[in-house]
Amino acid sequence: MEKREEFNTKLKEAMKSKSKIAVSTIRLILAALKDRDISARSKGKADGIEDSEILSMLQSMIKQRREASKIYIDAGREELAEQEDSEIKVIEEFLPQQLNIEQITEEVQKIIKEIGANEIKDMGKIMAILKSRFTGEIDMSKAGGIVKEYFKL
Repeated sequence: MEKREEFNTKLKEAMKSKSKIAVSTIRLILAALKDRDISARSKGKADGIEDSEILSMLQSMIKQRREASKIYIDAGREELAEQEDSEIKVIEEFLPQQLNIEQITEEVQKIIKEIGANEIKDMGKIMAILKSRFTGEIDMSKAGGIVKEYFKL
């Protein structure tokens, strides 16, 4: 099922089950998608953004919510942090199964050998390959940490 159809189907399900968090979060996703589609159309992409770009958008939304949740926890606003965490769970439902730390480490090592990387300055190439091969399946901040650790920074 295409991502756009999946969003609409899940929105209808959330409305039927009266899940306020799911409804509001999916509406936020659809609004962000609409904004990006409009921007893409102005650049000549009549069909809007592709599924890989949608997955990247979802990961960005999760990252924003994790940062907001941390800020709320630090400020003692647990209820707001819980709201952000609930939204994260809804967004994660639309992402493919995430690679765990061991799998990410294995893939990083494969790419390092593949391109003959031997310095931290190769990190950009490594991250670009990871992003292209595992869009939506990998937490890029974890991958970045693994790459830095590999080069002992």
